[in-house]
Amino acid sequence: MRILHTSDWHLGQHFIGKSRAGEHAAFLRWLVTKVTELNIDAIIVAGDIFDTATPPSYARELYNQFIVELQPTACQLVVLGGNHDSPAVLAESKQLLAKLNTTVIPAIPAELTEQLLVLQDKNGKAACLLAAVPFLRSRDLLQSQAGQSGQQKQQNLQQAIASHYQQLFALAEQYNQQHQLQLPIVMTGHLTTVGVSQSESVRDIYIGTLEAFSASAFPPADYIALGHIHQAQQLNSNTDIRYSGSPIPLSFDEARQQKQLWLVDFSNQQKTISSIAIPCFQSLASIKTDLASLPAMLTSQLDKLAVNDTLWLEVVISSSDGYLTDLQPRVEQLLIDKPVELLRLRRERNNSGASLQQLKQTSLAELAPADVWQARLADETLTTEQQQQLSALHQQVLATVQDAAQQAEPEPKKEPAKP
Repeated sequence: MRILHTSDWHLGQHFIGKSRAGEHAAFLRWLVTKVTELNIDAIIVAGDIFDTATPPSYARELYNQFIVELQPTACQLVVLGGNHDSPAVLAESKQLLAKLNTTVIPAIPAELTEQLLVLQDKNGKAACLLAAVPFLRSRDLLQSQAGQSGQQKQQNLQQAIASHYQQLFALAEQYNQQHQLQLPIVMTGHLTTVGVSQSESVRDIYIGTLEAFSASAFPPADYIALGHIHQAQQLNSNTDIRYSGSPIPLSFDEARQQKQLWLVDFSNQQKTISSIAIPCFQSLASIKTDLASLPAMLTSQLDKLAVNDTLWLEVVISSSDGYLTDLQPRVEQLLIDKPVELLRLRRERNNSGASLQQLKQTSLAELAPADVWQARLADETLTTEQQQQLSALHQQVLATVQDAAQQAEPEPKKEPAKP
């Protein structure tokens, strides 16, 4: 049984005004070729198929086209809902996609048994049990209780998530016992666990007051395929728990990461895990420097550029030149006639916790929404719990505004079909 673990596609994402449609299309075409090349039996997508709850039509078209192109490979596809995904949007095509060798788990189903899938090898023989866990929302696990403290809510939620995993694992073990089998047990999830490395593109998950789930609370499955964190990594745990990361860089601080998939191979009662490197489909770079050093640092980046490629660039100017009021035109002058698109220019700030008064000296274009929000909080006297509650509300409002803004943008024009 050969399984590819991937997650966080974020189809439909717009990156500082740039569509990622071309990159996503290239990745999905590449993925189909790897399925054939590596003789893959199943693909697990551990959440965040789409970037927003209301993905644009071209993002849905990419999703559907991939499933169609996957059919000749006879590879099973399992799609889990993430915190960016709308359960209703994923569910609308669930029954149709089931006819195309695709299982969609948008949210927790009514019956626990619906989350236990039997994956088959190319010969149609049962080869793996998959406990398919999507993004867990607090309303799906707990009933609201008045008078609880934030700490009580967090403890209850931790226990509810742990209990859900334990029940599913017990169900998988029971299946093996009833059928006198020893099928490997794979579990999924879309959440933050303790001790992982995050990037600026990861939108915090506020499940009630849950910030991170302890890796020790997972059952002893043979493999746990997680999504939500965009950097591929393996957790330091007795159980084999891994994030596959996103297939393309979703923020500038991910530009230097080698994006990858995990290949999980079960053969002769043995498990082998290997990393499959994903090609870079759009060059991306963040340069932190002063104005005088920018040309030399840019040259080193352009030397890596493929022919006819364009570099998407972020420039962070050090504090020594940060006082300049004409910083934008100076940087743009240095980039003239070069295959570069300057997507973001920022001044380096020594104090990440700058107040609103300090931020007034900075151009709004240089700030992320999180910078402004944290500065606003810094000007208030609040408890930790109050800050968490307000930040959760801020994230919800910000996500709604960003989704509406993306829907208002025109979709990229389609190229005419070639004869």
